[in-house]
Amino acid sequence: MQDLTRLLKPKTLAVIGGGVWCKSVIEQCQKIGFSGEIWPVHPRKDTVAGLKAFASIEALPDTVDAAFIGVNRHATVEAVRALSARNCGGAVCFASGFLEAENEAGDGRDLQNELLSSAGEMPIIGPNCYGFINYLDRAVLWPDQHGGIAVDRGVALITQSSNLAINLTMQKRGLPLSYVATAGNQAQLGIADLGRAFLEDPRVTALGLHIEGIGDIPALEELARVAKAKQKGIVAIKVGQSEQAQAATISHTASIAGSDSGARGVLKRLGIAQVDRLNDLLEALMLLHSVGPLKGSKVVSMSCSGGEASLIADMALAHALEFPALSADQSHDLRQALGPMVALANPLDYHTYIWGDAEAMGKTFSAMVQGNVDIGCIIADFPRSDRCAPEAWDCVIQAAAYARELRGIPLAIVSSIPENCDEALSGELMRKGLIPLHGLENALSAIEAAAFIGTSLTEHPKPIVLGHPPHSTETLEEAEAKDVLASYGLVTPKRAQVVSTEALDGALEGFTYPLVLKGQGAAHKSEAGLVALDLKDQEAVKKVAQAMASESFLVEEMVTGTLCELLVGILRDPVHGFVLTIGAGGVMTELLRDTASLMLPIGEREIIEALESLKIAPLLQGFRGKPPANMPSVINAVLRVQDYVLAHLDEIEEVEINPLIVTPERAVAVDALIRKGQSNVGHAD
Repeated sequence: MQDLTRLLKPKTLAVIGGGVWCKSVIEQCQKIGFSGEIWPVHPRKDTVAGLKAFASIEALPDTVDAAFIGVNRHATVEAVRALSARNCGGAVCFASGFLEAENEAGDGRDLQNELLSSAGEMPIIGPNCYGFINYLDRAVLWPDQHGGIAVDRGVALITQSSNLAINLTMQKRGLPLSYVATAGNQAQLGIADLGRAFLEDPRVTALGLHIEGIGDIPALEELARVAKAKQKGIVAIKVGQSEQAQAATISHTASIAGSDSGARGVLKRLGIAQVDRLNDLLEALMLLHSVGPLKGSKVVSMSCSGGEASLIADMALAHALEFPALSADQSHDLRQALGPMVALANPLDYHTYIWGDAEAMGKTFSAMVQGNVDIGCIIADFPRSDRCAPEAWDCVIQAAAYARELRGIPLAIVSSIPENCDEALSGELMRKGLIPLHGLENALSAIEAAAFIGTSLTEHPKPIVLGHPPHSTETLEEAEAKDVLASYGLVTPKRAQVVSTEALDGALEGFTYPLVLKGQGAAHKSEAGLVALDLKDQEAVKKVAQAMASESFLVEEMVTGTLCELLVGILRDPVHGFVLTIGAGGVMTELLRDTASLMLPIGEREIIEALESLKIAPLLQGFRGKPPANMPSVINAVLRVQDYVLAHLDEIEEVEINPLIVTPERAVAVDALIRKGQSNVGHAD
């Protein structure tokens, strides 16, 4: 990894260019109190933003630690070359018009390659980005306003969108920011490189990412390794679920979006919590900054309103959180604090009997946050200070601080809507060791993310396998695909291929009815009318075959005693590696869209967790009096498909079993597809 110390913590800055953006860089450095030297560079101006300008990079009085390059794209390439020659510590490339603006002539791609060549060993951020703000050391290579202030410690944010970064600095919830950086095209330094440098700084408490495209899986794996070593959490928003988002991503920063399921699988494998909303990102970072990753997902909630208790209980259903029943100790201590009139439960409505009595409230809160609890939530919406008297709510803060100090368990003050806990109040809560969380839904997402991270920090994930894409891909016929997979241990039905209706008589000998007849030559046989089930005798088979528009057939035993039909598929994602999908199969695949995605390689535990997460999981566990599925056979089927793919990484594009019929005794692949080609490894372009 390149040493980014001089770039990110500079003592001397060069600002290349004299336009409004470059003037703003100088002004923002002066505003935040940068203590080092700032040297503007402009060939025709004597001063820029009131500072003496130098005619060229070569004319600078000394080697510069970091440079902001605010000139056009062609001049940017020349400036990078000159800075590299003078041993500059690194540069921010502001200009656009590189790979993100690729045209048929290849101009943008060629220019970005030239930029990289000009940089040599010198680190560069961008191009097509705003740069970064170091709030810890008061260094701003950033050409615009921002909402942050200097801090001693805080969370770091990296985005691929400069505008999003600006917006996030304007938050008014008291979240301290240590670094904010934009990665742009990631021509050289990527999100993972910047993230590693930030996490290595002991003053950084957590890392938030906005990701448009994951281009370097090994670098992201190394980022996750550093986070685990430092016991710091990473939370990410990954855009690109919709076709429109993917198109915007590619045109915006030259990212390769890849599939959404692939990205989710990668982030989950690496222990990076994924959220879908900016508010959730900020709240998760607030929690991680305050107390770090949570040990688990057991939550207790307290409020003086049954409405709030019901609301958080309902909202929690959408999250992987547990609200455990009260223990005997909790119930005993609560009864002592609240008396006989309050119904004891989790979430707890403690009513208003004790409101204003900080001592009684403290005993109530401390009674809840004891034992096997990972975090406590006190729902409290503070009055607006411009029209009301918030002092009446001081009892909540006093009682919560008492419970936090007594029990040592993380304790959050959660407002039901974000604006009911302002920036000043958030700061006061954090100074007292409490976690300010803004909005019930956002708070639950944040707790879920912090619990996921805490669990993941104790695990050691297998490296994600990538392989090399093949060329000249073809789709194997179903019978051939089944033969291949059967050789790896996958259970398939007894079958015979028949090239004509006349050959059916001999082929049917030795089969036990009922049978299945499939016409060959179509990928989607059911839609083409090429599948017939439950054929009970030879005449039925021949009659159906004569009516099918097919010249060859596959005869198979029919699997009976079905409990559930599953889809098991592995697809090469062009960016993220091999994505394994497990879900509802057969006719329910498109109807339910009930799937879970994982990245290869996976083990038995991951398969079980994926199956348990499905809506159809009850069918596997013994639904409405039916026997449970033979789970070892299901797990074996998935592992055998994985074995085949791992043995042919540079040939496989796709493998799909749909359906895998699950019975009380076995799991049988009754349909199979393999798309493969010749390996490109060892071939010249």
